[in-house]
Amino acid sequence: MAKARALDRRRGSIRSIRKITRTMELIATARFRRAMDRAIAATAYTKRVTALVGHLARGGQEVVHPLLQPRPEPKRAVLLVLSANRGLCAGYNGNIIRLATARLKELRESVPSVRLEVAGKRGISAFRFRRMPPDESFTHFEDKPSFAEVDVLSTRYLDDFAAGALDRLDVVYTKFENASHQQATVETLLPLGELAGGEEEKETSGQTQYEFLPSAKMILDEVVPMSFRVKLFKCFLDAAVSEQIARMVAMKAATENADGMISQLSMAYNRARQGQITGELLEIIGGAEAIND
Repeated sequence: MAKARALDRRRGSIRSIRKITRTMELIATARFRRAMDRAIAATAYTKRVTALVGHLARGGQEVVHPLLQPRPEPKRAVLLVLSANRGLCAGYNGNIIRLATARLKELRESVPSVRLEVAGKRGISAFRFRRMPPDESFTHFEDKPSFAEVDVLSTRYLDDFAAGALDRLDVVYTKFENASHQQATVETLLPLGELAGGEEEKETSGQTQYEFLPSAKMILDEVVPMSFRVKLFKCFLDAAVSEQIARMVAMKAATENADGMISQLSMAYNRARQGQITGELLEIIGGAEAIND
């Protein structure tokens, strides 16, 4: 049986670790709530932008835009991977890296030129370890990415796509569905594909006439690029909130494990201490009997 002093030191160390994991859990919880509000707001805005294109289609306008035109044989592609700058978030980064590695291999087999761009220190180090260094890396996207920061990337991708220097953009990130469900996924953001509305727009098609001022084409030229910018920004927001949820869950599990270990060590310490006290008492009693004899 271990000595009581060693058990007490070990219990003290685990208590210190528990304080850290509990603090990180509380921080992740606070950040998760703020990030979730932003992600939900971005989802609503994205749906409204998509619905606007649906209104254009219902108004008898042909929805045609260069960003919507498919390119059957892409020659230049970009794979953007959104990972975390920090760890301690369970399998969050691992799921993204595995999915991104598989998509990168698939793209390199079908597209002549593929660029790998990675956001997050964990993803950057993981690809370098696999001897697949990123062509460009970003570490300035923190827990609260701003639209201005993401818009710099959006503008570059849009300019490259319009100039023919980019034919396809895939983004690997963790999609936020709700507080209990997040899933690593790959989305092709360029070309955008069909944006005209869903079931609600189809049901009301042909029942309402619209007059556009300025022209529908001018509105479309403004809305379609904005739709891409919003979609990319939403990917970053989803990644941020999913990271905080993963860290919150991981730190909660670590705190509960620490509580269990502290409880077990306390029981072992009490037994060891009781055994030590019993031994000392027996020595005292034995010494007193020896003196009396």
